Amino acid sequence: MTGKVIRIERIAPRDGAIEEPELTAKGYCLGDPKFGAQKHHAKNAVYVKTLDEAAELVLQGFSLRMVGKGKRASLVAPRSLSLVRA
Repeated sequence: MTGKVIRIERIAPRDGAIEEPELTAKGYCLGDPKFGAQKHHAKNAVYVKTLDEAAELVLQGFSLRMVGKGKRASLVAPRSLSLVRA
């Protein structure tokens, strides 16, 4: 797939609510698969500034922290994400 990423969506959002990548002061937060069950720990977090960078890491197997209205942020596995490109 080529083109600029315009959205990253959760395939099956919790309670049907729209979820989107959480953007923090540090950037988009991802979990590195090399840390296995510990990838959700803050010390193992990887931050990137752009959605395109986040998308590239998702394609490499990284999980992405997603948030929805009324929901806490959650680290979502790459197989549960869809990349929408222009």
